[in-house]
Amino acid sequence: MSNGAEILNDPIGPERKAQLGVQVIARAAEVLRALEGSEQGLSLGQLARQLNLPKSTVQRIVAALDRENFVIAATPQSGVRLGPALVRIARSVRFGLVEVAHPSLEELAVRTGETVDLAILKGTEAIFIDHIEGQQRLRAVSALGVSFPLHCSANGKAMLSVLGDDVIERLKKRFKLTRFTPNSIVSWKDLEEQIEETRRTGIAYDIEEHTLGMCAVGTPIVGPEGEIAAISVPTPSVRFDEKRRELEAALTDCRKSLEERIGRV
Repeated sequence: MSNGAEILNDPIGPERKAQLGVQVIARAAEVLRALEGSEQGLSLGQLARQLNLPKSTVQRIVAALDRENFVIAATPQSGVRLGPALVRIARSVRFGLVEVAHPSLEELAVRTGETVDLAILKGTEAIFIDHIEGQQRLRAVSALGVSFPLHCSANGKAMLSVLGDDVIERLKKRFKLTRFTPNSIVSWKDLEEQIEETRRTGIAYDIEEHTLGMCAVGTPIVGPEGEIAAISVPTPSVRFDEKRRELEAALTDCRKSLEERIGRV
């Protein structure tokens, strides 16, 4: 009788409870990944359709994530987006690269007077992991933890140039070349030509491809633990042309100096 009573008190059993707990964590991770790169956020219905989950399940997961500030309301009406708690986590996850690279980024920011960003490759996106704000009144503003598409950002194209052709072939099946502005690359042929040029010169460009009014130069870096990353200097278009050669030279010197520093780690 005692065994029967135990079964009634715990009908699913401890092993099944553990499995359900793991499933909840996995689904929460799916929700967070679905919100990556979505600055406007997604509604519960959109998340449910995208993840093929019941809306009630998504609602419970989002409510739990909201309590921990992992998601926040995207608009007063509806929808959620990634929350500030993830930025704090991003700051603590250094990958061994931020500490090594940060002095070089500061030197580059002082030399150019412009904003400097460090991004790391994560799946099909560039994730910002360090940022030095520029000294100009009109300047680019970035944020830690923000993701950018690879095909229309200077840091993204710089990181693509480090990947082998076989990896790029696999990537073609995983993401779409979305048009963000009239200048966005939406052809793999055009993108591959730019990747080849970046492999030759070490410099990648974003000429108002992600955001109108903003250009950038970027260069690839391989971190001390093999991380694929990139340094970029975003600059308002109104002064990009006159500073372009200066930015290219400064960025190249920064990459060489950082490669030497990484080699000593």
